[in-house]
Amino acid sequence: MPIKIYKPTNPGRRNSSVDLFSDITKSEPEKSLIKILKKNSGRNNQGVITVRHQGGGVKKYYRLVDFKQDRYGVEGTVMSIEYDPNRGPRVSLVNYTNGDKAYVLCPDGLKVGDKVISSDKMMESKVGYRLQLQYIPTGLFIYNIELTKGKGGQLVRGAGMTAQLVGVEGKYAQVRLPSGEIRQIDKECFANIGTLGNADRRLIRWGKAGRMRKRGIKPTVKGKNMNPVDHPHGGGEGHSPIGQKRGQQSVYGKTVRGVRTRKPGKWSDKFVIKSRRAKK
Repeated sequence: MPIKIYKPTNPGRRNSSVDLFSDITKSEPEKSLIKILKKNSGRNNQGVITVRHQGGGVKKYYRLVDFKQDRYGVEGTVMSIEYDPNRGPRVSLVNYTNGDKAYVLCPDGLKVGDKVISSDKMMESKVGYRLQLQYIPTGLFIYNIELTKGKGGQLVRGAGMTAQLVGVEGKYAQVRLPSGEIRQIDKECFANIGTLGNADRRLIRWGKAGRMRKRGIKPTVKGKNMNPVDHPHGGGEGHSPIGQKRGQQSVYGKTVRGVRTRKPGKWSDKFVIKSRRAKK
C-alpha cells in the first residue's frame, strides 16, 4: 500500500514514514476471532531473559488466522480487509455459506465481495482460491504453502511474498521459493493462488526509537561500545574496531553474520533441487 513520507519538521519526522492504510475497510476486529496476546518480553517460564531486545509494545489482540482453510467445497465471501498488528500482510474476514467466519491472509487484488473457496478437486484457479499443488497450473504464483498435508500453510506468509509453481513430476511438485531455492513438495499439499499484499511495508522507515518501542523492540547497544566483560567486541579507546578476532561475534562469543547454521546432511536436503546459495 502507499507510504506517506513526512516533511522534516523535526528530527523524529525527518527519517520516518508511515503506511496510509488506504486498503483497510474495517477498523475493529471480529470479537469471536481474537484472543489476548500475553507478553513475555523475551523471558522464559523462570523469568530469565532468553531473547534479548524484546519488551514493552502497545497492547494488541491476536487474530486467529486460518492457515489451513480446510472447509473444502464451501464457498466464502470476503466481508472486510483488516489490519493485523501481528503480521505484515492484511487479513480478510471471510463469511462462509455454512455460517462460519474466519480470518485468512489477504492476497494482492482481493476485494470485499469476492468469493474464495478451498477444494481438493480440480477447479478453476483464481486469486485467493486454495487448491492442491497438483491442480494448480504451472507457472502461477502461490503463497501460504503446506509442507505437510493437513498441517496448514508454513511457507510464504510475509507481506509481499510469493512463490512460483515450476512443475509437477511424479509424487512431488517443484516450487521456487522467494529465497530462490527450488524445493520438492508433496503434490497433495495445499497452497493459495496469488501474491500476498502490502508489499510496500518493507519501505517503511520507523524513524525514531519511540516507534520501535511501540512495536515491542528495545534498544540495541553495539558490542564495541561495551566493556570487555560484557561483550567480545568491548574495550579499547573510543569507538574502537573489534580487534583480532575470527569475525563478528555475538554476546555469547559465537561467530555471527555469514555463518551457515543449517545442519549439514539434514533429512530434508533430499527435497532441495536448487539451493538458494547456488549461482544463477
